[in-house]
Amino acid sequence: MKKSIILIVFILVSGFGFAQGIRVNTYAGYVFPDSFDNYYSANSYVQGQIQDGFRWGVGLEYAVPGNRAIELQYKRQDTTAPTTYRDPNIGSGGLNTSNFEVGINWIMLNFTNYIPVNETVEPFVGGGLGMGIFDVRNPDTGNANNGTKFAWNIRGGSNLWVSENVALRIQASLFSAVQSVGGGLFFGTGGAGAGVATYSTMFQFGFDGGLVFRLPGK
Repeated sequence: MKKSIILIVFILVSGFGFAQGIRVNTYAGYVFPDSFDNYYSANSYVQGQIQDGFRWGVGLEYAVPGNRAIELQYKRQDTTAPTTYRDPNIGSGGLNTSNFEVGINWIMLNFTNYIPVNETVEPFVGGGLGMGIFDVRNPDTGNANNGTKFAWNIRGGSNLWVSENVALRIQASLFSAVQSVGGGLFFGTGGAGAGVATYSTMFQFGFDGGLVFRLPGK
């Protein structure tokens, strides 16, 4: 999927070049916590919460006719996930707790529709498709796992232009990683060949601020 996104962006660069305008979007903001759970049976389950925290990112955006744009975006969050899991094969009595270390990466191809009000205020709505890359480590055992999942997002906000080529960007967004038609984040709680693993629906709602830099065209 990553190669496909890069190929699409390369085609866009070749087709539009600088003629329609290029923007560099920067992001920094707050992500709310999100709970997850998965029950296999009364003796085998996982439940926990991905903690809130800081998320940063950057995007390369290409304007197209009709006040629209296409953006290749990367976002990163480092957080923890206090988790309780029960597995008869692990630990004393099968009940365990751990504060997982989690790294969340989003690589998205976003489509944005701008609704200019005047030269200063530029509201927008949009969404995107891409992938979430998750790195999960259990500090109690040293075991680590990772996974790549299909992802989507929706967002809305506004650019506030403070000069011809620089704007302040504010927005709200919702990100989700999906596994087939179900959930998305993979937690491996045991060692090799043992332990429970869960696919749990994940939704991350957050607020972002940042700067937009408009690069002059030819």
